[in-house]
Amino acid sequence: MKNKVALITGASSGIGKSTAEAFAAKGANVVVAARRKEELHSLVASIEANGGKASAIQTDVSDSKNVEQMVAHTIKTFGRLDYAVNSAGIEGVPGSVIDLPEDDWDKVMDINLKGTFLCMKYQAKAMVTSGNGGAIVNVGSINSFLGFGYGSAYVTSKHGLIGLTSCASAELAPQGIRVNLLCPGITDTPMHHRARTFLGDDIYDKEIIPKIHLQRAGLPEEMARTILFLCSDESSYISGSTLTVDGGFTLTI
Repeated sequence: MKNKVALITGASSGIGKSTAEAFAAKGANVVVAARRKEELHSLVASIEANGGKASAIQTDVSDSKNVEQMVAHTIKTFGRLDYAVNSAGIEGVPGSVIDLPEDDWDKVMDINLKGTFLCMKYQAKAMVTSGNGGAIVNVGSINSFLGFGYGSAYVTSKHGLIGLTSCASAELAPQGIRVNLLCPGITDTPMHHRARTFLGDDIYDKEIIPKIHLQRAGLPEEMARTILFLCSDESSYISGSTLTVDGGFTLTI
């Protein structure tokens, strides 16, 4: 991946951050995007300290002008776009279908689903214009196909990514652009720490972890390595696919 260019959203923490670091370690030039500016600049400094090249741009993926500027910044800084990873997402506020405020529903949809659509819209356009092809990986969840109570907004937004990814693959494959969906299971990220706090240690340790075949949460770097595989030539015949990386959890449910 030396001298190729990767753009990662949601890069201020968790899977996005680990993915940016993994691309840089493989020699790619990296653009990191998220809403938290300080964390992005810290990540860029870390990548550069390890000999990589990186640039940060503060971005709200639910805002089309922000997203357009993010992709334009990538092209201006590094001259091309080869890989795009759409990892930005929020869990939202838990609430029942009966009581969930409309604004809370909209916020989750705007970032998780609309945000991914907007990112692909401008990322794919840049890739098509360059004529070099590329690879896009969207980040879903095991909740892209598993529901749970009080999570209707989050689950619906992640379900939508399966259809969005499939359609984008059908449209973009003739242009040499592969699009796939990574569906992580329980992963040791700030989002899952919040979920653990909400559920309580007892439920998490005694009811959830035992259902995972590997008996542990996944690591962000394990998801990052899978994303790099989906972007690499090693996965040249994989497009429109949903790849579940969950330690066997969904086989137990």
